[in-house]
Amino acid sequence: MEDSLIFYEKEGEPAEKTYKILFTGLDGAGKTSIISALHREFSKIALLEPTRGAQRSSFKLLGREISEWDLGGQKSYLISYLKNPSKYFDETEIAIYVIDILDGSRIKESLGYLYDVVDKFKELKIEPQIVIFFHKYDPKLIQSVEKQIKSEILALNKEIIKKVDYEKLQFFRTSIYNPYTIMHAMSKILLNLYPKSELLQKTIDEFTRKLDCEGLIIADKNSIILGSCFKDDESKKLLSSTIAYFLTLNDVFEDMGLEQQEDQIVVRKMGKYFLFKPITLKKTPLPYYMLALKSHDPLGLYFLNKDFNAFVNMFNDIVKS
Repeated sequence: MEDSLIFYEKEGEPAEKTYKILFTGLDGAGKTSIISALHREFSKIALLEPTRGAQRSSFKLLGREISEWDLGGQKSYLISYLKNPSKYFDETEIAIYVIDILDGSRIKESLGYLYDVVDKFKELKIEPQIVIFFHKYDPKLIQSVEKQIKSEILALNKEIIKKVDYEKLQFFRTSIYNPYTIMHAMSKILLNLYPKSELLQKTIDEFTRKLDCEGLIIADKNSIILGSCFKDDESKKLLSSTIAYFLTLNDVFEDMGLEQQEDQIVVRKMGKYFLFKPITLKKTPLPYYMLALKSHDPLGLYFLNKDFNAFVNMFNDIVKS
């Protein structure tokens, strides 16, 4: 992942700590595919090979240094992690455990390893936030057994809550075929690390109303959604189903050397107007992105009024302070 923002520290203040995020689970669960989807490297997913050992990378989110650990799920590796937990698990802030919900034959095995990992956390006397991804949940793929899968997930929720007895526990249903499910989950998780996320959300809510948008999403280069506002379920569905593709289209333009900070994309579909536009902050090397939805006033999309500039200034002040 790329640097999403440089954090401006005041002189004399200590550097921000690094937050460790752990992806773990059995082999084939989809851990690396989830990370690739966030990179928008969809073409590489079909060619992925099993992850060997612990693969580490880092990126920044709103000035927070994030260290991302992708732990290979082959049996020999799983055993080595448990034998040397301090090497792999210590200092974990967030543990994302991925379960392949379509592989019913390995659910019991997956839960068993989850409980082993939690036991090691207790042994190390650490209490990271634990997030369960019920992965490969794509309604188009499971439509014939969707009710059964939903029932199984609810049963798993109850079993995990009862067995783990852990306060910091969250559950999400994710699929690489619906990138927004991954973007939404990772955003909810990571923004817990940012104390001003609520202020940022309030600013986005106000800006959405001033522009008279039906919906609006602000995302960063790493596919993390910093805030969103929707008029209704329809606008949420339209924007959530397209944000990843607008980001991917922007990647294509950048790879072709066509990117310009002031460029924007306007698409008319089903009588509505989608606006995708970079938001460039002062002294920030990489932009954020806005995807807005309007049902009228197309000229207002091309020539955003002073409210847009006011929002950019407030956004800049929030992340800079």
